[in-house]
Amino acid sequence: MANVAKKVSWSGRDRDDDEPAAAGETTPLLNGAGPGTAGRTPSSRPAPHPAFLRVGQLTNVDLDDDIRELETETPTQVPSEIPHNEKLLSLKYESLDYDNCENQLFLEEERRIHHTAFRTVEIKRWVICAMIGILTGLVACFIDIVVENLAGLKFRVVKDNIDKFTEKGGLSFSLLLWATLNSSVVMAGSIIVAFIEPVAAGSGIPQIKCYLNGVKVPHVVRLKTLVIKVCGVILSVVGGLAVGKEGPMIHSGAVIAAGISQGRSTSLKRDFKIFEYFRRDTEKRDFVSAGAAAGVSAAFGAPVGGVLFSLEEGASFWNQFLTWRIFFASMISTFTLNSILSFYHGNPWDLSSPGLINFGRFDSEKLGYTFQEIPIFIFMGVVGGILGAIFNALNYWLTMFRIRYIHRPCLQVIEAMLVAAVTASVGFVMIYCSRDCQPLQEDAVTYPLQLFCADGEYNSMATAFFNTPEKSVVSLFHNPPGSYNPMTLGMFTLMYFFLACWTYGLTVSAGVFIPSLLIGAAWGRLFGISLSYLTSGAIWADPGKYALMGAAAQLGGIVRMTLSLTVIMMEATGNVTYGFPIMLALMTAKIVGDYFVEGLYDMHIQLQSVPFLHWEAPVTSHSLTAREVMSAPVTCLRRIEKVGTIVDILSDMSSNHNGFPVVESSPDTTQVAGLRGLILRSQLIVLLKHKVFVERANLSLVQRRLKLKDFRDAYPRFPPIQSIHVSQDERQCMMDLTEFMNPSPYTVPQEASLPRVFKLFRALGLRHLVVVDNHNEVVGLVTRKDLARYRLGKEGLEELSLAQT
Repeated sequence: MANVAKKVSWSGRDRDDDEPAAAGETTPLLNGAGPGTAGRTPSSRPAPHPAFLRVGQLTNVDLDDDIRELETETPTQVPSEIPHNEKLLSLKYESLDYDNCENQLFLEEERRIHHTAFRTVEIKRWVICAMIGILTGLVACFIDIVVENLAGLKFRVVKDNIDKFTEKGGLSFSLLLWATLNSSVVMAGSIIVAFIEPVAAGSGIPQIKCYLNGVKVPHVVRLKTLVIKVCGVILSVVGGLAVGKEGPMIHSGAVIAAGISQGRSTSLKRDFKIFEYFRRDTEKRDFVSAGAAAGVSAAFGAPVGGVLFSLEEGASFWNQFLTWRIFFASMISTFTLNSILSFYHGNPWDLSSPGLINFGRFDSEKLGYTFQEIPIFIFMGVVGGILGAIFNALNYWLTMFRIRYIHRPCLQVIEAMLVAAVTASVGFVMIYCSRDCQPLQEDAVTYPLQLFCADGEYNSMATAFFNTPEKSVVSLFHNPPGSYNPMTLGMFTLMYFFLACWTYGLTVSAGVFIPSLLIGAAWGRLFGISLSYLTSGAIWADPGKYALMGAAAQLGGIVRMTLSLTVIMMEATGNVTYGFPIMLALMTAKIVGDYFVEGLYDMHIQLQSVPFLHWEAPVTSHSLTAREVMSAPVTCLRRIEKVGTIVDILSDMSSNHNGFPVVESSPDTTQVAGLRGLILRSQLIVLLKHKVFVERANLSLVQRRLKLKDFRDAYPRFPPIQSIHVSQDERQCMMDLTEFMNPSPYTVPQEASLPRVFKLFRALGLRHLVVVDNHNEVVGLVTRKDLARYRLGKEGLEELSLAQT
């Protein structure tokens, strides 16, 4: 199978060194289908039979020779080309346990907690959300201040050099200086990402979407990831790449939330003995949603937009109480950022700049819109959707090329440096060739370049290229009519479009929000200038207003956000007047873009072969039943099981299951009775670590009493089974799983349709769904990968191959 290959992933590693070796729900390749049956349609695949059930035995999965060869390869044998098929689903990604295990320990603890204690837990949730908002705001302040100072220093050095060599000739040295500075800074940013923490690359939004969907992306919410993310985004923006610092704030906020909510740092090995109640995936997920919203709020000064972003793009599970807490975290984040920056800029308590980027206020009295302009806004939405689809399609092929050929860290660093040098060179050449000279007004341009313009004038192209992208967006929105030549805007749009497309996907920390807004603002302003020519300078055809619409349409066409982006644009401009036209442009851009290709974030999730579950099952999947999609045979455990059997099951590398149905069966017989519960791999490891078992001859002895605290202390990095020593005598002991298993796991009959199974699995945030027959006997197990395998393609329902990528 040529498409079963080791592939570059977000984490850049197969598995954590300190995580269990069997990390993932390894299901049989196409439900046990070998190479000869891989091409079979789902309906022609033989249904599993209850006789396949193995009690206390191992489930052996026969994988291809290709996989065995890859597993035995030495690390140095990295192929120059990595074959990659987009119709793959990775077995590498684990699921998160969003369904609470209601075993006896959990129920006893909940029953002991009285009403006042529950109120205390709720207060702690609000305290955590406040801390998330404060720390996210502080991180945003740090990024903003450092970027402003470092970028300002770079631009001043280059500007002085250009001014000096303009008079006496030799501008090639200025070009070399600019390209060298950019490449050096980007090299540092790329090295720390490529060699220290690859998951910190990009904006982090696809990874957080996957986390909130229930997929455990390795290292995604680690402290080290946050440090690399913050340093990386500073170096990327200062290095002059076509990127923004706003997108990565979402990932940063999520990491902060994941760390604070646990009351300890596993990376620093410090436990503060607080918030222990929240050490489980369900609670952590809710706080990560709040962190993502706080990140958006800090970036754009849009607390409501942050809540809606978390709802629309991130969170898979939602409730009213969560909404209030997330909104509170967003407000605190904005307020913290606003307060700190007001002191930094010398205007204490002037809370008028709530976000990292402030688009400035649009005067609705001068720049209102009329009914006749609504078709124009819809047309701009169509243009934004088409351009967004082109952007995504180009980035798709570029990402495929990177996966196949640029998978070594050193090559990734070289590519990032090349892009930085090319970006500086393109900017310099376009500024040099431009003859768009505009009169210099006070405070109109931060770093005006005169070049060959007359005294008292500056080069207009430099306003767009010789600046941070955020300031370029604001200048396109608010500079008066006549500030830009149409040729300048046209050339800038064309070049920046390709530069931004090339940049997204590099091994650097960077976002696509601001570049998208900048591209849209440029062609939107050009569109407004054209309208002004056609209408002989009518007052309603203001270029700044159309720059705003173009920015919204372009960003909507690339990332396909609607509700949250509308509110973010309204909050960032401080104007509700344009809410309706922005909404029209965004809806049109999404509809048109979706006709051609999916959104950028969803596309990158698919390219990483992540088992991501959408809101609904594929519309044509009613013909499939649970019997056809489940994994079988299943490794089951008896309620009272031999320790040696459990150790063997957990140690077997070909059976990496994370959940085991518990059945009622006498140790002396092979007859299988009905389902009694479900126990997780992580729980079994904790039980073995604490040696919770007794000798076979003395089953009446009282076992050591474990508490939920013992499981929470081991969360989230449970020790590998190889680190737990079990002697030969202990292997003969017995372990009673009754107290620790979940006695009421969710089950479905084997005749249930795929959409029904999907809805139950997705809505409840399950990790395992047991399939039973009419006698309540286990016949199979449905995991995330069994459901994610089925996707609606261009030719109808298609089944993806599973691979150890």
